[in-house]
Amino acid sequence: MFWIIIMLVAAMMAGFVQGVTGFGSGIVMMVFLPHLLPINQSAGVSTLTMVVANVMVVWHYRKYFEWRKIIKPFLIYISMAIISLHLSSNLPACHLKLLLGLLLVTLSLYYVFMNWKSITISKIPLFVMIIFALISGFFNGMFGIGGPLMALYFLTISDTKEKYLSSIQTFFLIDTFIMTSLRFANGILSLNNLKFVAVGIIGSIIGTFIANRLVSHLNISFMKTLIYIFIGLSGIYYIAMAL
Repeated sequence: MFWIIIMLVAAMMAGFVQGVTGFGSGIVMMVFLPHLLPINQSAGVSTLTMVVANVMVVWHYRKYFEWRKIIKPFLIYISMAIISLHLSSNLPACHLKLLLGLLLVTLSLYYVFMNWKSITISKIPLFVMIIFALISGFFNGMFGIGGPLMALYFLTISDTKEKYLSSIQTFFLIDTFIMTSLRFANGILSLNNLKFVAVGIIGSIIGTFIANRLVSHLNISFMKTLIYIFIGLSGIYYIAMAL
């Protein structure tokens, strides 16, 4: 039953990070889940673990949703995600761990730099959106980590926090339904994996609750930096294990 403890801790941390930073639950989950499951199954479990919170946010901000803003990037994103999903079933485990490690280290360095410099981007050209969608779709199909670049894209095209949250959460809710269905259809996920999801949902709710209670008392910039460094160290660990 040791897996229950790992799953609860992972999901609590993911919920906490999501509550503090507004993103990153999938990244945190993928630090822990490959210790319990194959990487392609870990991606599916990670995605499903946050689906309850995802639905709640989509429903809460439903009146701000503008479907025209998500349809083009989503079609590009989901097409690449489907291709990547099939590739993930055929790549050796060591290669997947190496890719995951490199992704975690890259995201860690990216966010530490953006947080340290307080950098914001006001506009993203069309060709950059296409690149963002392709990269995000690829890593979503591989590891269930498709959020960072798409979050940055939607942040730049949204003039209010409510519209941003509505766009990004609806985007990933639709993605969750499609990719989860494909993972079940391709035998990547099975009903046996749902026990991990059930425990994870409980953990994510607890983590989100703690974040909501503590967020006003935390040094958010410092907390974000610690989280990003932890993610980077985890990426280095996966790279070392793959070599």
